[in-house]
Amino acid sequence: MNRTGTNDRFSRTRNGSAGSGRGGSRFGGSAPSRSAGPSSSGQGRRPAGVQGEFALPRTITPALPAVESFSDLGMPGELLAALGSAGITTPFPIQAATLPNSLAGRDVLGRGRTGSGKTLAFGLALLARTAGQRAEPRQPLALILVPTRELAQQVTDALAPYARSVRLRLATVVGGMPIRRQASALRGGVEVVVATPGRLKDLIERGDCRLDRVSVTVLDEADQMTDMGFMPQVTALLDQVRPDGQRMLFSATLDRNVDLLVRRYLSDPVVHSVDPSAGAVTTMEHHVLHVHGADKQAATTEIAARDGRVIMFLDTKHAVDRLTQDLLTSGVRAAALHGGKSQPQRTRTLAQFKTGHVTVLVATNVAARGIHVDDLDLVVNVDPPTDHKDYLHRGGRTARAGGSGSVVTLVTPSQRRGMVRLLSDAGIRPQTTQVRSGDEALSRITGAQAPTGIPVVITAPVTERPKKPRGAGSRGRRRPASATRRAAAPQPTAGAAA
Repeated sequence: MNRTGTNDRFSRTRNGSAGSGRGGSRFGGSAPSRSAGPSSSGQGRRPAGVQGEFALPRTITPALPAVESFSDLGMPGELLAALGSAGITTPFPIQAATLPNSLAGRDVLGRGRTGSGKTLAFGLALLARTAGQRAEPRQPLALILVPTRELAQQVTDALAPYARSVRLRLATVVGGMPIRRQASALRGGVEVVVATPGRLKDLIERGDCRLDRVSVTVLDEADQMTDMGFMPQVTALLDQVRPDGQRMLFSATLDRNVDLLVRRYLSDPVVHSVDPSAGAVTTMEHHVLHVHGADKQAATTEIAARDGRVIMFLDTKHAVDRLTQDLLTSGVRAAALHGGKSQPQRTRTLAQFKTGHVTVLVATNVAARGIHVDDLDLVVNVDPPTDHKDYLHRGGRTARAGGSGSVVTLVTPSQRRGMVRLLSDAGIRPQTTQVRSGDEALSRITGAQAPTGIPVVITAPVTERPKKPRGAGSRGRRRPASATRRAAAPQPTAGAAA
């Protein structure tokens, strides 16, 4: 059995050797930077119109050419069959460009807007290179680090069927959920871990996980991890994986904080960059709607009452809760999503939105990344974002995977100057329209219509409880000891694949 950490079918092709990358405490102090990686200073060009982005590193070793079909990649037949069963035959550009290189063991730096296919771009390579191996208890072989619980679950859901096809066990490790179940899954042995940095750090400190056998590491949405203050935890975790392993970093935007991760942990990476601004997605429309403050609430309610689903972004949890209640009172099936909700509440709300039980998701930036909803064609910034990256990521909830959609931002007179500057930084040229509630223009752009005015209450879907077997004891009757032990045993976290 191969215990070296990478599948022999996809041999490592790295120039130079990597340093140990370890120094001092696991989660404190700084570690030496990884050698053999090219400096990004002065090599490459900053994308026009996107402020704060660093110059992309230039690849030293020529990249393998892009492919036109997944069948050209030489992946395990089980993965190809799973792709075919899902109706996926033609790779998206970021997949076609990076997969030949990542399958060969090259480090990868991929930039592409949300919904461009990044998950399969790194996920298929990770699974193919890990296939055929078996992890020891507490010692995973591959790691995907993500910034939020929602993104962790989305990545798990996306990769689980492919992991099953090559018999790899997959576990999700996130905060807000019982740590005992996650520890139990790791102790049982899993090959692939999808994790948020804080919870993974906790499990390592408890002795439930070690990363020294991880040979394939992915950072997804790396810029948000740095924005959320995870940089010390991320670098501490990266310092624990195999120093000669493969690293892939994918993000929708790249800034100076991510530059540090690239220079420190990627060795001669293959770079694939798609401008995340408007030019990358011709199927997405951007509208700025100038509204008067006194009319903004009425216009928002009419947009929410449209036919079809919509995500509405606001700045604060309080504002989200207030608008949600106002919409429910007006007859709109709305639900709130923000960091003040428990993880089970957030999971249930997303499920209700995806099934159409809820038609309006009112959210803070917690929903700006890691949420994929099929056929979502409208995102509304009720409160304009304060950062151009937030704008791009909010808008990335629509026009995903080649679909179309619109991003609408409601702007009051006092916000106009700031919005012009923000959109310029994002490289966006929107259509600007002055609107009022009840206007034909508002309806034409957003599908707005008058709400019913009949208050609604959103309840959790009712599931039929199984009938009690005939002859079962009363509620207070004692169960057999074996049944009690089974009920008390920790269960694998959601998303674990057999």
